[in-house]
Amino acid sequence: MRRSIGTTAVLAALAVAATACGGDDGGDGGGNGGNGGSSSEGSGELSGTVTYWDTSNETEAAVFQAIAEEFTDEHPGVTVDYVNVGFDDAQNRFKNAAGANEAPDVMRTEVAWVADFASLGYLYPLDDTAALDNQDDFLAEPWASTQYDGQTWAVPQVTDTLALFYNKELLAEAGVEVPESLEQIQQDAAAYEAVGTVPLYARGDDPYWFFPFLYGEGGDLLNAEEERVTIDDDAGIAAFEAMNELIESGAAITDTSDGWENMMSGFADGDVAMMINGPWAIADATAALGDNLGVAPVPAGGQAQGSPLGGWNYGIYAGTPDAEASMEFVKYMSSAEVQTRITEELSLLPTRESVYAEPAVEANEMVQFFKPAVDVAHERPWIPQAQSLFEPLRISIESMLTGSSSPEEAARQTGDTYRDLLEDWS
Repeated sequence: MRRSIGTTAVLAALAVAATACGGDDGGDGGGNGGNGGSSSEGSGELSGTVTYWDTSNETEAAVFQAIAEEFTDEHPGVTVDYVNVGFDDAQNRFKNAAGANEAPDVMRTEVAWVADFASLGYLYPLDDTAALDNQDDFLAEPWASTQYDGQTWAVPQVTDTLALFYNKELLAEAGVEVPESLEQIQQDAAAYEAVGTVPLYARGDDPYWFFPFLYGEGGDLLNAEEERVTIDDDAGIAAFEAMNELIESGAAITDTSDGWENMMSGFADGDVAMMINGPWAIADATAALGDNLGVAPVPAGGQAQGSPLGGWNYGIYAGTPDAEASMEFVKYMSSAEVQTRITEELSLLPTRESVYAEPAVEANEMVQFFKPAVDVAHERPWIPQAQSLFEPLRISIESMLTGSSSPEEAARQTGDTYRDLLEDWS
């Protein structure tokens, strides 16, 4: 049975944190009290159960499960209950479970969910706890997503952004260079057609893939500092226009449903020469194209090249009965050693600066591109409502792509919905 959460749980969590970090257990994460039974009485041995919800995809899950369960090699008194949960409903599933005091001890949370969960009192405050090991080693960009209301509520796992994946062979056949702009893609469209392919797949069913268009025109969803909606200003309208023009010109194809499957199969089969994607797609894209896979920065819009900052964090449930075991588990999963292994096996991007100096990581071709891209990626607004901004944007994009609204109308529709969601924002 989970402890009830809310103010009482957070105060209790802070008391446990003080106990866990202030003991004389030699730094091994053990301890003798104040943790709801997470260590064997008087033995100094860490014990308890850590239920871990992992939101990784099918390609990644086996690696993450093996790493998670190997935590028990170091702490045989702890049981790790690994559960892979689907990304699509994971945010609401956790909130429902937390509201019923039945949430997992640890969850792999998308960066935009942290502020939401923390604002509801569902996450354990982590400042000055064992979970934050070697805090200064974390990159500033992913670290920012763990902060809310002046406190730390999560620990960075992996970071990411979007890039242009391209088929080297098809570009060579078409006699074109890797495009640096959307304009160049449109100019080269006839050359791609001559070799029987379409230049680009542009996802129309997931608004995360809209960010390169938005940032490429110098726009953003919001100005959080000024509490002002900006998606329907001139730059935002230009972003909708840029995406629409690319599709209408025939330089790109899209779909407002099943976008991931259609994009990946189209790219693998050579129906499209390029797609915009992230590090999570490297394994599948490499399996399909092998040495023909190339990766480059996203094409620029009218103002710049821009892609969003994404990634994943570890959050600890505020009502965990085995807080000390959960903290040690997060410390282990976010360690430099584990991050190095994740990069070696999956080519995902670490969140620790020190890991990029490891020879195997330094030599990873995908890391060589994506790390500089992450360093200049745009942070999204880390506000509790961040994830709720996606669905209105998706609806507006679909409306535009199906011809129900113009780009300007789609931008205005999104802006109006945002102001309703955010109430006092202008």
